[in-house]
Amino acid sequence: MSASTPRGAQIGAASPAERPLRLSTRLAIESMFDAALAAADGAAGAHCIHELWMRDEMSLNIEAGLERLWKHAAPTIPDWLPMRYFDWLRLAYQAAGQFRADSGQCNIYLVLLDYRDSRHDPYGVYVGMSRYAPAARFDQHKAGIRAAGSVLKRGLEVLTGPTLHLQHIRRAQAARIEEQLAQALQAQGLFVQGGH
Repeated sequence: MSASTPRGAQIGAASPAERPLRLSTRLAIESMFDAALAAADGAAGAHCIHELWMRDEMSLNIEAGLERLWKHAAPTIPDWLPMRYFDWLRLAYQAAGQFRADSGQCNIYLVLLDYRDSRHDPYGVYVGMSRYAPAARFDQHKAGIRAAGSVLKRGLEVLTGPTLHLQHIRRAQAARIEEQLAQALQAQGLFVQGGH
């Protein structure tokens, strides 16, 4: 890190899969989070919450952190940070992290599905691939354009972080990864839709 680059800016630019705070103590992360809130630095704050989430921090603490971050730094929160707590984020990163691909035009994406009204496990996940950016494809699903029923009816948000490295990949690889990622997530015990 150069003397002219603030630590928060360097952390904020990192990919969530890199976990730039993985070696930091909990006390250091709490201090960085307070500084991020004071500076309205959503990216640095997101990394603080993300690291605690990946360490299986209690859901109440994650939800409280998310609420504080949205209150103080909403415009600068990166889209890879989920907006609500679910207990299998670490598993999603582990499953997606197994895959690598070459450059192309397709994107792998995950969507958080809401089953709080019908299942013991409140959330599921949809695995998809598209030539559109994940957020644009999610909007299409919600508008009924070539929509998967599960996303149309139960889709809450795109889970961008776990699949950031699976953007702009070759179509044949995307089709294979979509199916294998769905199987890997299902093997972790998640309720999975899509992946075909």
